[in-house]
Amino acid sequence: MDFLQRVIHLIDAAGASRFLRYVLVFLCVTLLALVYDLNGYKNLANAEAMDAAQLGRNLATGKGYTTQFIRPFGLFLLQRAAAQNGGGTNRPAAAAILQRPVPDISNPPLYPAVLAGLMAVGPFDFSVNLRKPFWSVVDLSSSIPGERMFWRYEPDFLITVFNQLLFVLVVMLAFFWARRMFDATVAWFSAFFLFGSELLWRFSVSGLPTMLLLLIFMCLVWCLTLLESETSEPRWGRAGPLVLSAAAGLLLGLGGLTSYAFVALIAPVLIWLVIYVRTQAVAACLTVLVACALVLGPWLARNYHVSGTPFGTAGYQVLEGTVLFPGHRLARSLNPDLQIYPALLGRKLFANGRDLVEKHLFELGGNGWLSALFLAGLMVGFRRPALRRLRHFLLLSFGALLVAQALGRTQLTEDSPQINSENLLVLLLPFVVIYAVSMFFVLLDQIQFPAAELRIYAQGLFGVVVCLPLVSSVLFASTTPLAYPPYHPPVIQQTASWLKETELMMSDIPWAVAWYGNRPCVWLTLNTTPREGVANPHEDFSSVNELKTVNALYLTPLTLDGRFLSDWVRTSENSWGGFITRCLILKDVPDAFPLHEMPTGFLPEQLFLADSKRWQKSVGDKVPSQTPTVP
Repeated sequence: MDFLQRVIHLIDAAGASRFLRYVLVFLCVTLLALVYDLNGYKNLANAEAMDAAQLGRNLATGKGYTTQFIRPFGLFLLQRAAAQNGGGTNRPAAAAILQRPVPDISNPPLYPAVLAGLMAVGPFDFSVNLRKPFWSVVDLSSSIPGERMFWRYEPDFLITVFNQLLFVLVVMLAFFWARRMFDATVAWFSAFFLFGSELLWRFSVSGLPTMLLLLIFMCLVWCLTLLESETSEPRWGRAGPLVLSAAAGLLLGLGGLTSYAFVALIAPVLIWLVIYVRTQAVAACLTVLVACALVLGPWLARNYHVSGTPFGTAGYQVLEGTVLFPGHRLARSLNPDLQIYPALLGRKLFANGRDLVEKHLFELGGNGWLSALFLAGLMVGFRRPALRRLRHFLLLSFGALLVAQALGRTQLTEDSPQINSENLLVLLLPFVVIYAVSMFFVLLDQIQFPAAELRIYAQGLFGVVVCLPLVSSVLFASTTPLAYPPYHPPVIQQTASWLKETELMMSDIPWAVAWYGNRPCVWLTLNTTPREGVANPHEDFSSVNELKTVNALYLTPLTLDGRFLSDWVRTSENSWGGFITRCLILKDVPDAFPLHEMPTGFLPEQLFLADSKRWQKSVGDKVPSQTPTVP
């Protein structure tokens, strides 16, 4: 009895009560993550996520910052830079590049480096082993006792768990920021709505660097918050604003090493410093620029040395999605015309900017209700100057990110409209939620409830409405972890195993072959054979095959499910549409094509061609009893 009384007294104490509250929140978040991962998780389905993952593995295994996902356009930049540096011609330079590990010039390095550290210390098993723990596979066989089929790819799941931990850190920073700027009630409701955001949970399982970028942006806003407080009520002396400005510049550089588009936030940071830091504005701005340059400069110099451009292939994103390079045409081009027309860029900025404002403005808060409250709250003045000033920074950031997202929009956004690394406006989501929640309580205070309980019911009803998308997706999800079509890791890994580590494959999903198959793979060229009577003929399979022998071709529903009339019928003889039509209907490969061997079990959903019957060699010159089964 005495022990029970002590426990009750401990619970009643203020410190223990707060501790138990945090423990309860932790358990609820853990339970939510488990339920979501069981019902809403999918293996990596985004090309950018797989690209970053294979870069991280290369770093973790001592291969340096090299890539097995080979973009033809990347080859063009590498060979052009090698020719300029060595004084040779382009073609021999490209051939030499393919004979050694290809340096990556498409991705900033921070997120792959973080994944490399995770892979170095974590229990990553990159093989598709069907005898995995219960969360990796499930028993789907009713006829063969004990048979376990592929379900989850373990490295994909571990990357998801890591990103969900970053998600928790983001919400914690948002909670403490809201409690500092508003009060505890706004902070708790904001954290609740952030954990209830279906959009953020989808990003957490995507494998994209968005969660890391969100964490960096949260820290940047915290720096500016402390800087605003220091300028209003100095506590650290004259060095305080400069130290915080250096921290802000450091974070801008780290953000730029995660996503090049993040560098666009330099403009709103400098404008905000000029307006609100007053006496030390010039020194603060110079400190931000110097700190950012020290972090970002060495990497840009490396890119310029390797590819002749500071941002590699990412520097030409402004050309993608224009009439010159629709779809993925630029990335698949071996010899593109890189003339930049300002009129085209202006048209792209206007068209994509209008689309973002019209269709995605009400997605800023991850929910239409929160976005509407935030937009309405822009008309409400706050008594605290800090709240007004930080809101001004967020609005400046919205303008900068809107321009960066509109100009940097590519086919990746079309392939995955919301969940992609080009979605920059999602960085504002935590603060949109916080300001929206504060606006909700401002409106709630204007209502005279006849009973105090009705106010609680109104708050609960609002919470249910905001979190309803997540609840419905978790409780009524009918999807499986498989991201097929077109990705099926066992099939990809099996086909890749038929090639040696140094041999080259061509595919329409080279990022998946690089990640799941661990083999160098070049993106499908624009044509199968040279086009006659054109000024730029080097855009075909043979152009790559001349640089290095392509030992296999692997096509998936990403290509085979193309539009029949546009992609297949109305195409020239040297297009992949005509090539696929012949392979599907006639079960035959053109004589001029060097890859003729085709295993059974792939058509009609997938197509695999090789230079020899490698699947026989893999089992001692005997045809396997069952080739990889396509789902």
